[in-house]
Amino acid sequence: MAAAAAAADVSSPLFSSSSCHRHLSSKARARGAETLTTSPLFRNPNVPFLALRHRHPGVVISCSTTAGGSGENHQQLKIRRPADENIREEAHRRGEASGSQGFSACYVPFNAPADSTETYSLDDVVYRSRSGGLLDVRHDLSALKRFPGSYWRDLFDSRVGRTTWPYGSGVWSKKEFVLPEIDPDHIVSLFEGNSNLFWAERLGCDHLGGMPDLWVKHCGISHTGSFKDLGMTVLVSQVNRLRRDPLNRPIAGVGCASTGDTSAALSAYCAAARIPSIVFLPADRISLAQLVQPIANGATVLSIDTDFDGCMRLIREVTAELPIYLANSLNSLRLEGQKTAAIEILQQFDWEVPDWVIVPGGNLGNIYAFYKGFEMCRELELVDRVPRLVCAQAANANPLYLHYKSGWADFKPVIAEDTFASAIQIGDPVSIDRAVFALEATDGIVEEATEEELMDAMSLADRTGMFACPHTGVALAALFKLRERGVIGTNDRTIVVSTAHGLKFAQSKVEYHSKEISDMACRYANPPVNVKANFGSVMDVLKKKLDVKVGL
Repeated sequence: MAAAAAAADVSSPLFSSSSCHRHLSSKARARGAETLTTSPLFRNPNVPFLALRHRHPGVVISCSTTAGGSGENHQQLKIRRPADENIREEAHRRGEASGSQGFSACYVPFNAPADSTETYSLDDVVYRSRSGGLLDVRHDLSALKRFPGSYWRDLFDSRVGRTTWPYGSGVWSKKEFVLPEIDPDHIVSLFEGNSNLFWAERLGCDHLGGMPDLWVKHCGISHTGSFKDLGMTVLVSQVNRLRRDPLNRPIAGVGCASTGDTSAALSAYCAAARIPSIVFLPADRISLAQLVQPIANGATVLSIDTDFDGCMRLIREVTAELPIYLANSLNSLRLEGQKTAAIEILQQFDWEVPDWVIVPGGNLGNIYAFYKGFEMCRELELVDRVPRLVCAQAANANPLYLHYKSGWADFKPVIAEDTFASAIQIGDPVSIDRAVFALEATDGIVEEATEEELMDAMSLADRTGMFACPHTGVALAALFKLRERGVIGTNDRTIVVSTAHGLKFAQSKVEYHSKEISDMACRYANPPVNVKANFGSVMDVLKKKLDVKVGL
């Protein structure tokens, strides 16, 4: 048994799961495999299911219990599920993701003291506390602390890149930290998360004073093209649970107000779950790519002659009268999914904590979600500290920045003006208190970017191999300013969070490179060169562009 544990490269707390299956590649099956008899080391019913990586190619050890006729537990070979069985059915049959393993979570008033008696079940349809404040999801940390941080690190690492339901998702691979009590049959996942961490080598080297450790977390490389998928899988999964047996809540649909990305994510996940979706969009204020997504997914789309804040007021009034579940970040469930991006960053650095994380901010739920993910890992001893957070806002929609510059004096909403970073064009953010809490807890900073600064930063990043959205441009512009002031050091490991895919905002790039934006120099514009259809004209242009001599 010691040899088996050594071959699997695991410690006994991880290897003491309730049973073992060995998955072999075709080559390993051809060689044959021994049957191992388990010892008490393998039998610990309190440890959640774990898939363990074996050192030998093509071999994976996973866990479940099988009782032999003699009363002993025996290892079974698991080669492949039956052809007519899908991954959800396989997980159900094997019991790999069922049960909460004693972990739980509930709603509490945001920033409530530990001894607060005001709690709500996650099965309650509630968005505000009794005093009218925000709610937060609180996990039973004492139950999670029954296992050391090393256990959780190895557990989460073991699930990366797999198709085992529901752990193939970057969100649900951290199920115990997200919605521990939900049945996997109720989970609605499009295998979101697991997004690329882009080493911005050239941008850091050529344009930011030689920064060797600059990274961009591409949360926009997701199913609907934005980080909103991370939260929506959690919210729609919970709604799916509420609508189905045994709860059977009379929820007619799910609705949201949106600047584009939330509606795209909501409509996609609701379509996958056969749940009606309703979206309120500000007329003529989002990109065509964002508008067409909910339409294509079958949502009921209301284009309303107001801004996002007006849409938000209307959807709150409607959900108070109709059995429509509110999907905006007023609902704290979404933040449970969004916080997994922070955990994923830690994973991608082998659980080393970066120095800075810069997040674009609009409705401000995401900055708190990142804090929550980092802080949960610190409290459960997966890591020993949290990074400093920076929230970056467009100057045309900057209520948090103004609040920060006033020394956190009384918050005053603003009327958000038009900005190319349309998804954060919000003047009265719902999560203002959450954002302030996160920034104060991490000695954080708020910075702003003008329209020219954010478009230049976006375009300069594109010149180094990215294809950034304007919101990422806001975060990059903030980075440039903080580097110029010496706040962020040359060797500081810095993460810029990219919240959406650049293809959603292609029109803004067209206007920039065509120099069609009034009062903007567009200094990194790269318009196409019109050339006559003859060899001499083409050669003249290329020699000038490439600065080469003929014959070399």
